[in-house]
Amino acid sequence: MKIREIRTFVTANPPPQAGGRYFIFVKLVTDGGVVGYGEAYAASFGPHLTARLIEDVAERYLIGHDPHDIETFFRRAYSSGFSQRPDPTLMGCVSALEMACWDIIGKEAGQPVHKLLGGLVHERLRSYTYLYPATGSVYPGETDSPRNVYNDPDLAAEAARACVRQGFTAVKFDPAGPYTVFGGRQPRRADIDLSVRMVAAVREAVGDAADILFGTHGQFTPSGARRMARALEPYDPLWFEEPVPPDMPEAMAEVARGTSIPIAAGERLTTRYEFARLIALGAAGVLQPNLGRAGGILETKKIAAMAEAHHIQIAPHCYCGPIVAAANIQIAATLPNFLILEAIRTFDGFHETLLKTRIQWEDGYVIPSKEPGLGVELDEAVAEAHPYDGPHLHLDMTQTPL
Repeated sequence: MKIREIRTFVTANPPPQAGGRYFIFVKLVTDGGVVGYGEAYAASFGPHLTARLIEDVAERYLIGHDPHDIETFFRRAYSSGFSQRPDPTLMGCVSALEMACWDIIGKEAGQPVHKLLGGLVHERLRSYTYLYPATGSVYPGETDSPRNVYNDPDLAAEAARACVRQGFTAVKFDPAGPYTVFGGRQPRRADIDLSVRMVAAVREAVGDAADILFGTHGQFTPSGARRMARALEPYDPLWFEEPVPPDMPEAMAEVARGTSIPIAAGERLTTRYEFARLIALGAAGVLQPNLGRAGGILETKKIAAMAEAHHIQIAPHCYCGPIVAAANIQIAATLPNFLILEAIRTFDGFHETLLKTRIQWEDGYVIPSKEPGLGVELDEAVAEAHPYDGPHLHLDMTQTPL
């Protein structure tokens, strides 16, 4: 069996754009006609350029090769251009291609991917969702209303109650203020005050029925993060996410030592090598690899195994499309140290429309598919009918200091 051809799709995500402004999908076809799908979580460059980068990686290291040879493909790509070090853009490309290979491997074997990675540990996977606004964009700077779930305690509490009524037992939100390319920074007193009022309102709304996941995106210095954590500790969040930028895990370890709230991190990290530094430093109690960036399915299995040896749990990250979600589900189902799965609401809306069979979500839990491969099929007609031609990257940060 050999990979014969590749095709990429850059698909716009219609409003409210839950999961990002666009998704980058890849399709691999073998010489026997077996099709595999993958998705990249790569945001540093424009999506059409990224799609071309994926094609370049495939042409160099995958076309004409057996998709079963995952280790060889990974090492060749990882060392591309004499680099041999973690690179988020390259690993986004590799991750998309690698998960498409696993989709093919599972289909050829007639087994879901989880059966090929040690078997099913969890019959269902606990999930959480962001609090999303009832109307308008999910991006705070693009919403029509000055009041939204990101800055209004009453609206956040209302959204959290709605999630609990749906069946969710954990909710996440990022109320700590804007993200800037000049972070980390000290939080303003106003940031701390708003964060406390937001978390207090959500805690009062959900009581003990749901965990609260407090999200940031590397916004603070270590001392600033400890100040924020100290203010939040009375409300017992399940985690404090990425409190400092990801480039200095020693700084994150400083935060972890200074708070009782578990630190969660990993959405911006790639490969076992970057995660190994977090583990060695005791910087996080919850790791959040995104299978569209971390290096793919097998690489994430290795990350999870390292974490398991240190009694660290895994919560796969998914602020992207349904193919990454499907890969997350397959790997999470095999992990003894699985904690919780990020869902985009209930994988309804455009995530459902993009798939021929939707991801199964029931009463707060995702049910792993037992179909061969990743368990989902991209509806290519839908992907093609929503091309992305906007100017934005998948995610942006404020470009000036606060």
